[in-house]
Amino acid sequence: LYGADDPVTADFARQCLMARRFAERGVRFVQVTHSNTEVQWDQHGNLRKGHQQNSAEVDKPIAGLLRDLKSRGLLEDTLVLWGGEFGRTPTCQGKGHDGRDHNPEGFTMWLAGGGVRNGIQYGATDDYGYYAAIDKVHIHDLHATILQLLGLDHEQLTYRYQGREFRLTDVSGRVMQQLF
Repeated sequence: LYGADDPVTADFARQCLMARRFAERGVRFVQVTHSNTEVQWDQHGNLRKGHQQNSAEVDKPIAGLLRDLKSRGLLEDTLVLWGGEFGRTPTCQGKGHDGRDHNPEGFTMWLAGGGVRNGIQYGATDDYGYYAAIDKVHIHDLHATILQLLGLDHEQLTYRYQGREFRLTDVSGRVMQQLF
């Protein structure tokens, strides 16, 4: 189910299987990280080759994890988040290079389980694919939403330090109720 018997997917498959086992035993937070030292996701060159390799390593294990969690009734109260810290520009980076630069203005993350509605797409970029344009979600909004899904009110976590209010979502962030 996870691809643990395939050398291409084995490493990430083991991590996903351990994540499911941790979730079964009540562990409240598990982080699974795909890191290939030869080909990283942060590809400023050889994007096609690198993303094909990385995708081949993670697609089956993450699909297996989601199916397994659902079949065991764990996906209902287990939130799965897939993402990175930024997206990629819609244009090539450097003359003649097959790469993309960092793009913090518009990128994709996905959530599954844990109270998130199935099968929805929320938000979109402009026609060029550079800027978030429709139903923008700021990182503070994402954090507020995750905290809400975990049963925490992000506004109740406010504290004052050196004359300024702080919280995990800075002093902003709105819960994206449309995702529930």
